[in-house]
Amino acid sequence: LTLEIFCYIFLIIDMVCIMKIRILTVGQKMPTWIQTGFDDYFKRIQPMLTTKIVELPAAKRAKNPSDANLAQYREQEGQDILSTHASADREQLWVLDVKGKMISTEALAQKLAEAMQQGDDVALVIGGADGVSPEVLAKADMKWSLSALTLPHPLVRVVLMEQLYRAMSINHNHPYHRGN
Repeated sequence: LTLEIFCYIFLIIDMVCIMKIRILTVGQKMPTWIQTGFDDYFKRIQPMLTTKIVELPAAKRAKNPSDANLAQYREQEGQDILSTHASADREQLWVLDVKGKMISTEALAQKLAEAMQQGDDVALVIGGADGVSPEVLAKADMKWSLSALTLPHPLVRVVLMEQLYRAMSINHNHPYHRGN
């Protein structure tokens, strides 16, 4: 091997080994079927990408909350998200938001590859039942919408993990993804 090829191979291996994804999610108790689906993709992705889930407590909700109460819940959960994110160095903040940009799986694979090349980790935020605070959205490096559909909050965990696995499969030339 030439020195240039050796350095290139080392760089690729180094990028794959170093990058970490943290999923910062509001809410803790998921139905068994959700946990089973999540765990399946979580186990599959580990050889390609170190992934960790950080479950943050949801704000206690009133029985019939006002708009002011909903804003207060988002604010409280947002503070937890931002303080958790602040504890990491070189971590991009990607927020799942209904008003975010929809991207293809191939574009997600490219964004992950770019983050790896920059030496950054990624925190992916799944907000609470009432959305994400304006402060979290303002700090976001990327606002991403998984779908124009309204998805149940727990199901987002499974869809997100599957898409991360699919994107990393593209980046690793794994046969799982059979798209374009």
